[in-house]
Amino acid sequence: MNSVKVEIYGSEYRIRGDADPERIQEIAHYVDSKMQEVTNETALGSSLKVAILAALNIAGELFGERDDRNKLLAQVQERAEELTQAIDSELGD
Repeated sequence: MNSVKVEIYGSEYRIRGDADPERIQEIAHYVDSKMQEVTNETALGSSLKVAILAALNIAGELFGERDDRNKLLAQVQERAEELTQAIDSELGD
């Protein structure tokens, strides 16, 4: 298990996990940038409120990516079925 020191929104945290330390740093940097983005776009004084809005933004991105992935997977499955039917039709002749 790796232990990595990261800085998010001006505070240092020690993060432990199985992920590569560079990946942990990348994720922490992303969270920090989202919190900075919320701070720049709103007049919230509370770091807790900034963190909650940043978490909601990140969750929204995640859900959007999942939706996109599921749509793409459905398209791939549909196309695979079409190709399978076409091949079966050709081989059946």
